[in-house]
Amino acid sequence: MKIGVPMEPEGETRVSIVPGSMKKLHKAGFEVLVESGAGVAANYSDSEYSDAGATVGKRSDVMSCEIIISIRMPEASELSKGQIVACVADPFRHPEKVKSCIDSGITLMSMDMIPRRLSRAQSMDVNSSQDNLAGYKAVLLGAAEVPRGIPMMTTSAGTVRPAKVVIMGSGVAGLQAIATAKRLGAVVYASDVRKSAAEQIESVGGRFIEVDGMDDFEDEAGYAKPLTPEFIQKVNDTVCEVASDADIIVTTARIFGRPAPITVPATAIKNFKSGAVVVDMNADVGGNCELTKAGEIHITDNGVIVVGTSNLPGTLANTASMLYSNNLTTFITSLVDKETGFQISEEDDILVGAPEGNDFHVPGMGGVLLCSDGKLHPKQTRLGGIL
Repeated sequence: MKIGVPMEPEGETRVSIVPGSMKKLHKAGFEVLVESGAGVAANYSDSEYSDAGATVGKRSDVMSCEIIISIRMPEASELSKGQIVACVADPFRHPEKVKSCIDSGITLMSMDMIPRRLSRAQSMDVNSSQDNLAGYKAVLLGAAEVPRGIPMMTTSAGTVRPAKVVIMGSGVAGLQAIATAKRLGAVVYASDVRKSAAEQIESVGGRFIEVDGMDDFEDEAGYAKPLTPEFIQKVNDTVCEVASDADIIVTTARIFGRPAPITVPATAIKNFKSGAVVVDMNADVGGNCELTKAGEIHITDNGVIVVGTSNLPGTLANTASMLYSNNLTTFITSLVDKETGFQISEEDDILVGAPEGNDFHVPGMGGVLLCSDGKLHPKQTRLGGIL
């Protein structure tokens, strides 16, 4: 079968498959066509793809392949009935695009729907690989903007105290942010609505901010549950008080398929010190900070710097592409059987989610296969409700 790797739309610097993945894909029996220039923004040249055994060509040839692997979801108008698309479809925010695929008879597999608690899915989890990089880069952006040094320094001119960093949310991105800030020499405080996160925070060098009445607000898929407005307010008040004298504040709270919750209201920003930097990791989905401007860095009236950089993994396009490519290559080759070849099985828990009654089953978040043969997959009940 032929795999097509198209150039991503403007603003997306990553590429879905890198030259280093060619050997594994070829061994599994795939022929790979790459659109000319697809990897340039991520520092992968056409010649590297050619040398690795890929065919570099026109977009029309790439988009006619049986399987399309991309990051952003292609427009249905470029696709044909019977094709298979593996990408990050973000289906709860783009139901109309999913419906277009359904109506066009396209098999759509959304990699952001990987069931995190299946051990064999870990190497295919694009959310984790990209969030790791985003957490790392968020701290670097904060360090670049803050008008002071990060580590403790003892000099003949005096002693510089270490910077105080507060990480709001301690999932994959948050833990990487904590570890990065700690490596830079900061004193790091971190919060999470999941009480179980305390041990993880401390294991990477952070100090856990506990909120009265905190429970383990985590769903079966490993994501944070939506909270009541009252408890959100209590968390905001407690954590923002700790952050009032911080030098860098990184917000990471993201709820799957929903707008980002506000964890730093405008009233809290007024109490932050001048020169403090807020790095909002969720500017692309509404932002955790009430004053975030997506795609911009701006300074508030009281001198707080708010960083709203979108697509943080894309700022590390070379590494992000390599990790994404590894995820997708592992995923797509797992669908190849030595005897029967490439096949999509509805018995595969990664594709369709675990059966009802299994501890891993979460309706609408159970697997990557959203639609096949022009029909919505029957187990995707929550997505079906949206459409």
